[in-house]
Amino acid sequence: MAKKLGLTYVSFWTEPATVLTPLYHMDLLVTNGHRTCPENLGDTITYIPGVPAIKPTDLASYLQFDIPPVVRQILSKAVEETKGADFLPCNTVEELELEAISALQREKTFYAVGPIFPADFARSTVAANLWTESNCSQWLDSKPAGSVLYISFGSYAKVSKGDLEEIAYGILDSKVNFIWAIRRDILSSDEPEPLPKEFLEGCHERGIVVPWCRQREVLSHPSIGGFLTHCGWNSVVESIWCAVPLLCFPLVSDQFTNRKLVVQDWKIVIEIGGLSSVSRNEVSKKIESLMGGEIGDQARKEIKELKKALETALSPNGSSQMNFDQLIEDLMKQSQKRLMK
Repeated sequence: MAKKLGLTYVSFWTEPATVLTPLYHMDLLVTNGHRTCPENLGDTITYIPGVPAIKPTDLASYLQFDIPPVVRQILSKAVEETKGADFLPCNTVEELELEAISALQREKTFYAVGPIFPADFARSTVAANLWTESNCSQWLDSKPAGSVLYISFGSYAKVSKGDLEEIAYGILDSKVNFIWAIRRDILSSDEPEPLPKEFLEGCHERGIVVPWCRQREVLSHPSIGGFLTHCGWNSVVESIWCAVPLLCFPLVSDQFTNRKLVVQDWKIVIEIGGLSSVSRNEVSKKIESLMGGEIGDQARKEIKELKKALETALSPNGSSQMNFDQLIEDLMKQSQKRLMK
């Protein structure tokens, strides 16, 4: 529509640059046999600009697995439109993804302007009521600092019944305090209640299960010591800002590449499942490692450094603020040129 009307076209990329560059160079994946080729999942890909090395299993799910023709067509169209944009701002930070960003800047007028938060988030304190349907703030206030595990798998991805049960029993076996925000439609099957009855009966005062909560406020609460997440990009960035280390269980889309960033590159995460099925024993042990072990302590140290990088990027002379200012300046110049034609 912008092109048809002769308007400047801005395409905002909401995921990290490391997700975009394999998409941008999808032709290389096809040529080298790494686009939806299960037999090559053990390879290491070293030819994508800005990504020194990545496993096929760390690519976005729509690049790993075969997808319906209509979805493939939509994806190709989206990539084509992204490539055709006049300006390409991205919800990322130079200090976190310099190589991928530099590679994209060689292709497009690309701006790292993240992290993108609501206006009051960076300054916010914990809200008086964190939940709209269940007021559990007093319970959270009663727990020691860093003792509560927050659990959420996002707003749309599905989990198999078997995996969800293993995760639930692993949480129960860990004996950690927890808050679990879980949708009733999270299962890939039509079950009326996603969580096992034995889990709900067994957690008692150690845990709270709610249908929804204000995630940013929860992560900001001093009693939160870890986050079991699907590794959605917004969740990752919010966790970094709040300096809360992660347990990672990716489900779909960009979450597999996000896992690579947080596990391999930034080392702020303990991974659950990997390429095999998840087990309650693994979940329990890794929760214990995150909440009270040396690995968790190291992840906490690393994530505090990343938090500083985000704060610096958003400061008046920080990289993201300067990139955003440059985007506005370039946008104004481009618009003025088109008006003069």
